[in-house]
Amino acid sequence: MEMDTTDLIARARAGDHNAFRDLVQGHSHELQVHCYRILGSLQDAEDALQETLVSAWRNIGEFGQRSSLRTWLYKIATNRCLSMLRADSRRPRIAPPLPEATLPEPTGAGDAPPWLEPYPDVLLDHLVDQRPGPEARYETTEAISLAFITALQLLPPRQRAALVLRDVLGYHAAEVAQMLDTTQESVNSALKRARATVDNHLADSSSTGSGRPARQPDTAAKHRLVARFTDAMERADLDALIELLVTDVRLSMPPAMLEYRGIESAQRLFAAVVFRPGRTYRVVPTRANGQPAFGLYLADPHAGVYRAYTLLVITTAGDHITAITGFHNTNVMTHFGLPRTLPETD
Repeated sequence: MEMDTTDLIARARAGDHNAFRDLVQGHSHELQVHCYRILGSLQDAEDALQETLVSAWRNIGEFGQRSSLRTWLYKIATNRCLSMLRADSRRPRIAPPLPEATLPEPTGAGDAPPWLEPYPDVLLDHLVDQRPGPEARYETTEAISLAFITALQLLPPRQRAALVLRDVLGYHAAEVAQMLDTTQESVNSALKRARATVDNHLADSSSTGSGRPARQPDTAAKHRLVARFTDAMERADLDALIELLVTDVRLSMPPAMLEYRGIESAQRLFAAVVFRPGRTYRVVPTRANGQPAFGLYLADPHAGVYRAYTLLVITTAGDHITAITGFHNTNVMTHFGLPRTLPETD
């Protein structure tokens, strides 16, 4: 394998684009997830990955093999993300407003940034067999959850990058310092501040209050919860939906930086926006960020179809829902292979 890699590097340096493609294709998916963690947006992560690969191709002659190819690519990707965060062109995403809906008074400002997007689980399959390095503090599944991605967005860019490289990927502090072109002392200082912010946010988001995700239900319990949620939504049964929620459930809907916390707030929100008279839905279960998710389709009686309405991602604890994040920008649904419309009947 080492001989194959050395040969590919030599051929890539000589201008063989096919050799370069073979060299980096095994790293592309994990680099995209890395960019997503830092940027919080799948759209931006895709752009950052492409720019990373272009930069690597242009600079492959400078790769001196003092570090592994993977580490070299992560350095390029990290700094590409930091450049994007500094750019003036990076602005909050503006999604269409909820049609004809008057939102009830929120309980507070939400933590989810306007640009936050969900990440399809189908793109995470390659991460299952990958183990973080020895310095990692977070498990792979935890480090892709919406709560964790949201917490990362609260950090200044370099703190964000340092925490992901060190605590998610497991690089040593000295390696992180080299990748960020800074000192080890600076990395350790940034990590101390970043860990406090992230752990505080996760503690507030977790139903256990421990700062770590609550234990996930077993497979059968997950299936039951998904089935009950789907049934409640399609029957527009608000009471059945409320039964699935924990007392201090949190609801948010990027890009609107609003939060609704508690069952009463959830009840008001769903009554005002979703379960309005005359509305019917179809629900297509999927998965995002390692969590159950649902494509919600609203009936259009004039066209005889159900139109994509929103994508809901739920966080669970046992057989209850602790958080619901709604992405009303239906463009995100295309990343999940969900169609724009569904027929009235199968």
